[in-house]
Amino acid sequence: MPSAPLDSAPLDSAPLDSVPLASVLFVCVHNAGRSQMAAGFLQHLAGDRVEVRSAGSIPGDRVNPAAVEAMREAGIDISAARPKVLTPEAVQASDYVITMGCGDACPVFPGKTYLDWALDDPAGQGVEAVRPIRDEIRVRVAALIAEIAEIADSDAAPRA
Repeated sequence: MPSAPLDSAPLDSAPLDSVPLASVLFVCVHNAGRSQMAAGFLQHLAGDRVEVRSAGSIPGDRVNPAAVEAMREAGIDISAARPKVLTPEAVQASDYVITMGCGDACPVFPGKTYLDWALDDPAGQGVEAVRPIRDEIRVRVAALIAEIAEIADSDAAPRA
């Protein structure tokens, strides 16, 4: 049974019109499920105010069809996405690096914000098992947008 449709409207709680451009890189092992769904949500919810990348330490051949279907149910099309290899350049070009089970494969550079999201791996699972993972990713992406907006607002506040 499909879960209730997710609200696909951009978040009103995070006014990104006042947020300077930030860059976010989502990383999982195969760049075929979790990181692709996270990138899809961030692009959909934040629009062009946040630069979105995703990559994998050992990229798969294609995006997980169950992840594509779960995102389609949420009103987001990631069918054209392709797994990409994680490079030091992608990490270096990002303000935020969100890892999802890639362990020590992600290079660390000073001045970046690193977050690790413990999420189940949707590899080999059907859409029914992927839906709760998708929903948890949406919640975390919404919180990330709020964090980016809050930091940008505090950086923009006048200094005494």
